[in-house]
Amino acid sequence: MTTVDADLASRARADGVKFLLALFVDLTGKPCAKLVPVEAADELQHEGVGFAGYAVGAIGQQPCDPDLIAIPDLTSYTPLPWVREGLALVHCDPHVEGTPWPYAPRVILKKLIERARERELELYAGAEVEYFLVSRDAEGRITPSDAKDTGAQPCYDARGLTRMYDHLTAVSAAMNELGWGNYANDHEDGNGQFEQNFAYADALTTADRVVTARYLISMLAEQRGMTATFMPKPFTDRTGSGMHLHLSLWNGSIALFPAEEDERALGLSELAYSFLAGVLEHAPGMQAVLAPTVNSYKRTGAVSTRSGATWSPRRASYGGNDRTHFVRVPDGNRIELRGGDGSANPYLALAAALAAGLDGIGRGLDPGAPGADGPKRPELPLTLLHAVDALAGDPVVSGALDAAGAGVCDYFAALKREEFFAWHNTVGSWEIDRYLTAF
Repeated sequence: MTTVDADLASRARADGVKFLLALFVDLTGKPCAKLVPVEAADELQHEGVGFAGYAVGAIGQQPCDPDLIAIPDLTSYTPLPWVREGLALVHCDPHVEGTPWPYAPRVILKKLIERARERELELYAGAEVEYFLVSRDAEGRITPSDAKDTGAQPCYDARGLTRMYDHLTAVSAAMNELGWGNYANDHEDGNGQFEQNFAYADALTTADRVVTARYLISMLAEQRGMTATFMPKPFTDRTGSGMHLHLSLWNGSIALFPAEEDERALGLSELAYSFLAGVLEHAPGMQAVLAPTVNSYKRTGAVSTRSGATWSPRRASYGGNDRTHFVRVPDGNRIELRGGDGSANPYLALAAALAAGLDGIGRGLDPGAPGADGPKRPELPLTLLHAVDALAGDPVVSGALDAAGAGVCDYFAALKREEFFAWHNTVGSWEIDRYLTAF
């Protein structure tokens, strides 16, 4: 591929690209794009491309408002020949009348990144993207695409991986050719559930890659007659899909989380513990962002699954290499935030986590002892409505959503309250219809 400093048209032509998806997501994480021919790449780069914002969806506009103008970030340019020959994608920041639009999730995360840089801190993140591969049976019911994937504990099953070899290796090859560093492809704990991991990067790059990965995985699944869904809980009796985030702070090339001496024996620095303490303190308020759908709380509230575990925390606790906690510390290099699910918007999730952690650092918070020896931790919200109420009552997390401009949190909370009251008492196929391909 051509160098990053080349203009968009030159890069696209050098890669044989004929069309560019100028893409951004709304507050729910829905990918929105226009297909731009390479002949208009210069115009896209320098002037952007316009959208009727109200038609986009949840992005804070009314029909009378001026156009959203999507301005591409050239560092995010991504050829996608595996989806369509001659196709590439570039992530964009929506603007209105020359100003970054405060309801745009990517703009919100960039504002939080600026706040961290003012303290000479930079957030790095890795993301675990879990999803199901499903099809509809003769009666129209959703079932795993692999009809032989029926085991009670299918996690890591070599046979299940092999039967989905063509799809998994196509995604892996694409990630590696893009330089993402795919290092593992797993059969997860649910029948038909998979996870494909790639290397960590700065927070904005990782959020872009999560959005791109969801799109790439979905399109490659469709090529093979399947649907890839990131829905948190598509099956009542099986493990749901999380989006776990591995977080660390850096100052340039200096990693700030590891420490050689740690009386709590987790290998973390005092700064890391303060960041972690902020995440724990704001956990209830963060859940409306990390788990933002009605369906999310059928995952966190599950009492059993076929495998015997839900893998979703219910309390804002932390510990070492223990996956029952809200925050797991696998080693001294990072912490793993396990509260998020497959419906989470990665930009908003990272913005909320960064805001919470910075608050912990700014106030010098201490999380106490890990695990069972620590203080009693608050329960996480039971439903989306409880989570929205917690968000509204948390000025740090609500302030993260409002980082790029006032009113975003109230708008987001209103959307989620409307969703809760519209859907929480209904049962059956509505969840599949609403959430199956929403993210």
